[in-house]
Amino acid sequence: MIPGALIRFRNIHGYWRAFRMTGSGPPLLLIHGIGDNSGTWADVIPRLAERHTVIAPDLLGHGESAKPRADYAIAAYACGMRDLLSVLDVDRVSVVGHSLGGGIAMQFAYQFPERCERLVLIASGGIGREVHPLLRLAAAPGAEIGLSLATSTPARTAVRLAAPALRLTGGLFLGTDFDYILRRYQGLRTRKAREAFLRCLRAGVDVHGQVITMLDRCYLAEGMPILIVWGREDHVIPVGHAMIAHAAMPGSRLEIFGRCGHFPHRDDPDRFVTTVERFLETTQPALHDPGRWRRLLRAGRKEAGARAETLAPHVSSGV
Repeated sequence: MIPGALIRFRNIHGYWRAFRMTGSGPPLLLIHGIGDNSGTWADVIPRLAERHTVIAPDLLGHGESAKPRADYAIAAYACGMRDLLSVLDVDRVSVVGHSLGGGIAMQFAYQFPERCERLVLIASGGIGREVHPLLRLAAAPGAEIGLSLATSTPARTAVRLAAPALRLTGGLFLGTDFDYILRRYQGLRTRKAREAFLRCLRAGVDVHGQVITMLDRCYLAEGMPILIVWGREDHVIPVGHAMIAHAAMPGSRLEIFGRCGHFPHRDDPDRFVTTVERFLETTQPALHDPGRWRRLLRAGRKEAGARAETLAPHVSSGV
């Protein structure tokens, strides 16, 4: 339970969207990662809500939101964020995105720059190819059958019983994130949840890793206040991606949390809140200038591909 942030619902395009909204002040949108839900922010929402109107949705296909046979691409999620904000009468917002949510946050800033004031990217997807082998395996053709078997009642029971031994031997190469990811795995026991998870995963990952990058267009974020947060012990998306993102976005701030994994907002919530609040207090909201945007496009389009290849030559282009 998150104090003062009970789940609410809005019907948008015929689908129920769950979200938490609490606090007062400048709006702050928190976007969770794949297979997760708005509860991931439980330890930080109360403090952030002291100075901000905090909006934390369950993405379509996740948590308490509907899980239809629908479009789970990054661009569709960005549109979903715009539509939810519009329904809530929120025109402009600072966006905090974790993992998949980081990719959605960057896409939101790209598609709707007039609505995005700042970006906070936490262990974000969309920067390099590397991602945990379990996600690559789940994205493989035919994984539906394997995932169905792996989330059956006998399999979940076996995993629960084996958890202490797995934890002692490295937790499936998940390190400190093992317990939290294990709880998320338990949430895939229904067919609709598994189908939504796989559609979402395959929109951005295949057997070779991540297939989406922001590096070919991150020059458009020039003038946008950006904070990058990563856990030094992240085994899901390597901390090296933080360095790539920081180099690709001049003027961005970088914070590496020691002894933290893929969920620094959970592993060290006090430092996370302090870091985010300091960033929000010491930066001015970006103001979109269409003329400047056109000039950046014209000047940067020839250099963008070369920049992407230089920073991460193994990443395929396309957001």
